[in-house]
Amino acid sequence: MNVSLQIRDVPGEVRDAIAALAAANGQSMQGYLLELVRREARVARNRTLFDRLAGKRVRGLVVDDIVTTIRRGRDDPDRADPDVA
Repeated sequence: MNVSLQIRDVPGEVRDAIAALAAANGQSMQGYLLELVRREARVARNRTLFDRLAGKRVRGLVVDDIVTTIRRGRDDPDRADPDVA
């Protein structure tokens, strides 16, 4: 559901700067500001997700251990070859 937003008391120089940025991008002020608001909302969602996942990190893993485990799996003779039908 779409809603309208309104910003009051925007200083003239701020409005002019936004109008210039929008024009430089070939956009209307409406389009420019909508893109800006969407981007900020996306960043906020990503930050929230990152913060939530950061607490679930597996600690103590070393890159060499991960590489060794992957190589063992690849070298396993009992491993089915995904390229063979």
